[in-house]
Amino acid sequence: MATVFWDAKGVYVILLDILPHGQCINAARYCSTLDRLKEAIRRKRPGLLRRGVVLQHDNATPYSANLTQQWLQRYGWEILPRPP
Repeated sequence: MATVFWDAKGVYVILLDILPHGQCINAARYCSTLDRLKEAIRRKRPGLLRRGVVLQHDNATPYSANLTQQWLQRYGWEILPRPP
């Protein structure tokens, strides 16, 4: 599985994260990916961290888990609402 993060214009890939074969995504793995995303933003697009990060993802369990929600609140990242 690949997770791709890009800027709002959709043309600049900030991070491509590949999940190794046989592994499943869970909240801890997703938070680790968010850590790598934060560092990639810091290196490639530092202005985005100052303005605030907005993510759009589906309602899968790893994204809505308490661990993930705590991570997002800690860094002040916003989630675009998506209906179930």
